[in-house]
Amino acid sequence: MVDLGDWNERLAPLFADERYQKIRRFLIEEYRNHVVYPDMYDLYNCFRFTPFSGVKAVILGQDPYHNEGQAHGLCFSVQDGIQKPPSLENIFKELKSDIGCDLPKSGNLTKWAKEGVLLLNTALTVRAHQANSHAKCGWAWFTDSVIKLISDEKENVVFILWGGNARSKKPLVDTSKHLILECAHPSPLSAYNGFFGCKHFSKTNEYLLSKGISPIDWDLTK
Repeated sequence: MVDLGDWNERLAPLFADERYQKIRRFLIEEYRNHVVYPDMYDLYNCFRFTPFSGVKAVILGQDPYHNEGQAHGLCFSVQDGIQKPPSLENIFKELKSDIGCDLPKSGNLTKWAKEGVLLLNTALTVRAHQANSHAKCGWAWFTDSVIKLISDEKENVVFILWGGNARSKKPLVDTSKHLILECAHPSPLSAYNGFFGCKHFSKTNEYLLSKGISPIDWDLTK
């Protein structure tokens, strides 16, 4: 298992659980017999790049992009040099509209992760070209446990929930000590139903500042 820093001790009970062992056995077979994204060495990048102690916000995605070269363990993010998917293009349009920064050339969101934004998909793997193909292998239990862990053990985290799948996780979050921001998904099918104009980037920083927490630098062009 890759070193996940201060997540190690918190995730250890999950990794030891028989439900995780079942996921692991499933993945061994999948990686052996099919093309699976992301690369197994990128699987836990969301934890590697965003220490538990540094989590300021959580953006929830559904499952990884399923075309070659895209997914690298951070929801909505693609690797450098890869065309930005439509949902990510819309996220960047809202970012520009909300806080005025230029549109980034790359769709790589690693900088956000290092700023304290946990970019967590609710399923961490997918078979190539088959959306949601790993949605029922047990990942929901694992990622629900991560959401609840953050809710229980931290304070003043902003949970950013775009679309029905993410919004279904609201009951896992203690709203007496955290902020939930929710709206439609940034996909072209739904972005005009409330995603555009949501101002979640500025609202996140307003909340963090009100709690004495340094804001997130959302500008990816610096």
